[in-house]
Amino acid sequence: MGRVLITGCSTGFGRATAVELTKRGHDVVATARKPETLEDLDVADRLRLDVDDDASVSEAVEAAGTLDALVNNAGFGVVGPIEKLPLAEARRLFDTNVFGTMRMIQAVVPGMRERGSGTIVNVTSLAGRVAPPLGGVYAGSKWALEGMSEALHYELGHFGVRVRLVEPGFFATEFQGKEPRFGVDGPPYDELEQQWQVSFEKLRGGDDPQGPEPVAAVIAEAIESTERRLRWPVGADADLVLSARTSMGDEEFEDAMRGVLDLSW
Repeated sequence: MGRVLITGCSTGFGRATAVELTKRGHDVVATARKPETLEDLDVADRLRLDVDDDASVSEAVEAAGTLDALVNNAGFGVVGPIEKLPLAEARRLFDTNVFGTMRMIQAVVPGMRERGSGTIVNVTSLAGRVAPPLGGVYAGSKWALEGMSEALHYELGHFGVRVRLVEPGFFATEFQGKEPRFGVDGPPYDELEQQWQVSFEKLRGGDDPQGPEPVAAVIAEAIESTERRLRWPVGADADLVLSARTSMGDEEFEDAMRGVLDLSW
């Protein structure tokens, strides 16, 4: 068992992962921008950490001590067509989702590299492999993480450090409902928003979504596994979409998804 730092533990995947890894006997360093949100977590350590801030990252990593694994989970989403989404909002999202992850990697990797062991888990999304309408900026941040992580896998494998991409489909967390929304309440994209909501329900099968626990279990498995596997999708929707995406060309995939989801836009 090892010592694992997790970013973004106030809710959702991060909190569930802190609980799961603790149950498995790991020493968990749970972090959040507001450490008071961590008070009820039974973990080894709780630290304040803002991944957007260089000094906060340095202080937290120093306080955490020697780490066997890092779970980069902190992030948020935005909804809106590319045409209407403010650039300032896109920059804010990329600073957390992409550069926040990069800050953590640059702070933690030197120690792992020197010791010749360690695991970096970057939590991306199904949207990091297949971009949905009205989710282009969020998907762009996750595609960026996918590319960075693939390169990191090649760079760090030489030193005995493993890199994992955990790619959840749709799960019920507090992430949903908090996403800022732009350009979808009126023309010209309100019709697409209405269609996509119906299509999205079809994609996930209409059942009540699962909570974050299955994702936490896969993150734990990715940390504990010794196999040389980079990508770890989670969820029936992720399995379905990725199976189709990897077996079809672009036009064939688009036609198939339009047919399944009855999307006419």
